[in-house]
Amino acid sequence: MTADEELRTIRKVLDGDRNAFEDLVLANQKNVYNLALKMTGSEDDAMDISQDAFLRAYRQLDGFRGESRFSVWLFRLTHNLCIDFLRKKPKVALGSLTYQDDSGEVHDLEVPDMRNLPEDNAMRRETRKIIAGSIGELGHSHREILVLREMTGMSYGEIAETLNLSEGTVKSRLARARRSLVKILVDKGTFPEGFRLKDREEVE
Repeated sequence: MTADEELRTIRKVLDGDRNAFEDLVLANQKNVYNLALKMTGSEDDAMDISQDAFLRAYRQLDGFRGESRFSVWLFRLTHNLCIDFLRKKPKVALGSLTYQDDSGEVHDLEVPDMRNLPEDNAMRRETRKIIAGSIGELGHSHREILVLREMTGMSYGEIAETLNLSEGTVKSRLARARRSLVKILVDKGTFPEGFRLKDREEVE
């Protein structure tokens, strides 16, 4: 759904067409659920938070000013709900980075644009599992920003809006997160010294 389509749909909802909100749900439910799942590590908690996020978004829709995309506003709302949840349950373990496709099949999150990956498919799958587990070992702020960047494909500006940070801070934190992840992977012997993860914008 484009930004213009979001605004048109929001106007319909505010004009009394409550059913139109379903279009916003359908367009965003997968990413909202995935974000909640990566941050909580629990399918049940992710489902509860997703439902709460959409309910709050519906109730607060008249306060949406269109200063950012609705999807970004919704991600920020979801992110804040997850943070509140994790503060109340500080010992909740974050699961590995996986996502469900439209058919319900579960896949490992693949960090893109990695150099020197083995060509064998089985080895690739195993490598992705190691990377997903290693991301789970990162500190919260590093894990969080990698999830937003790699899972949702959000731009630096969108992440900045979601986390209430400057774009410069987002870029530097993401760079540090990548360096921390590489160190973990090198220490595990998964990749050789000198390996690095390339951000998609470096190759576009």
